Amino acid sequence: MRLLVLGGTKFLGRAAVEAALERGHEVTLFNRGETNPELFPEAEKLRGDRDGDLSALEGREWDAVIDPSGFVPRLVRASAELLRGSVGHYVFVSSISVYRGPHEPGFDEGAPVFEVEPKTESVDVEYAELKAACERVLQQILPGAHTSVRAGLIVGPHDHTGRFTYWPLRFAAGGDVLAPAPAGRKVQYVDVRDLGAWLVRAAEERTSGTFNAVRPAGPFGDLLETCRSVAGGGESRIVWADEAFLLEQGVGQWMELPLWLAGDDAPFLEADVSRAVGEGLSFRPARETVADTLAWARQTGAPLVTPGGRGSAGMDPSREAELLEAWSRRDQPPHS
Repeated sequence: MRLLVLGGTKFLGRAAVEAALERGHEVTLFNRGETNPELFPEAEKLRGDRDGDLSALEGREWDAVIDPSGFVPRLVRASAELLRGSVGHYVFVSSISVYRGPHEPGFDEGAPVFEVEPKTESVDVEYAELKAACERVLQQILPGAHTSVRAGLIVGPHDHTGRFTYWPLRFAAGGDVLAPAPAGRKVQYVDVRDLGAWLVRAAEERTSGTFNAVRPAGPFGDLLETCRSVAGGGESRIVWADEAFLLEQGVGQWMELPLWLAGDDAPFLEADVSRAVGEGLSFRPARETVADTLAWARQTGAPLVTPGGRGSAGMDPSREAELLEAWSRRDQPPHS
């Protein structure tokens, strides 16, 4: 298969390219050449910019394109219109964030999504609305010839957001680890290598339609016990603090305490993924994801608290110590 990847050298695109090359495909990368340009010397590299210079793509043909870097409808429209007729299938990485709440546990691809046109092109302001609008663009331009992949939290080696990496690193540091009770609350994520391989499969098979692409929901407690075991659990203890206490203390959901969503937002992490699984999406053991993420974080010196454009991911150790002390002074025990 002749495969075009828009981007392909950072995180998810990188995993897709690795999978495609392993499967013997002929890969072309289109990007600005600014992120890890030394990667994949065996692949063809076309230079350009999605925002204003797609000329390197003109007059070429591919069997499929994978687009993990489309966030703005205007730019997705430009690439889709240019490639219409010159690629057999368009695999677009959307987001599970396109669903508007309230979420019901086990919601599937038929759940309501954002339908208003975004007012800005800022992913920090209207990420969900922008992704949903990108999906509508592809439905208009390439009906029946595209896949919209609604990815959940993507994790694993080379993830610089820190939203999952925090937990293996925190357990590796030892001591009492603050966690949001109850231990049985559900969480979802997907290993970047599992998702990348499935993007290639969707391109190979020209799998049309919309799919939730994330690991089946499982108990947060199981994930944290896996992190504790992989990181050397003898030196750490999970302290389950009540959700009401965390909210009273102003603990930030999702970013400050990664993978935690409270109250009515919690079912967002319980999406039904049976449709994608039926089309071949599979998942490696959680222990492998945790171990490889921790190994990468140690090798690269990834920080416990990762700064980012939408706020830091992870809890500062001094803040955690204060919260643990405050929780220990409370009369009621956490719920498990």
